[in-house]
Amino acid sequence: MTNNDILRRLRYAFDFNDKKMMKIFALADYEASREEISNWLKKEDHEDHVGIYDKYLAIFLNGMINLNRGKREGEQPKPEKTLNNNLILRKLKIALSLTDEDIVEVLKLVDLRVSKHEINAFFRKPGQRQYRQCKDQILRNFLHGLQIKHRDALSTTDEEE
Repeated sequence: MTNNDILRRLRYAFDFNDKKMMKIFALADYEASREEISNWLKKEDHEDHVGIYDKYLAIFLNGMINLNRGKREGEQPKPEKTLNNNLILRKLKIALSLTDEDIVEVLKLVDLRVSKHEINAFFRKPGQRQYRQCKDQILRNFLHGLQIKHRDALSTTDEEE
């Protein structure tokens, strides 16, 4: 999965508009322009498409943490220069205040059965014996599960009003 795919899926799952995306970047001390965000969100075959570097996706994820959990006191965490699926999953877990059981439930929404122990292995340090690399399939399914959980919740709320 590319960083652009991840950003697009998060935007869709949580129904973020451009203004909200800019606010999320700003919460992590980066002023992203509307044009910059628009180019990151374009499909790869579009002439204005720009790949989003790991650093900027890390800034966005840090902004999501600040949005949902509040900015922590003092100096803000530095964005990672390189990301992997394990780190992306960890940041989403923190931003959304999810437990391992919550992640298992989100994956069940897309008919992917994973145990709590398998999820826990993604959050271990790479040197540990139980550490497992989070494959694209797991992250893709997790993002799809978030979409089902949150988009469906948004559309259900809209219908009730």
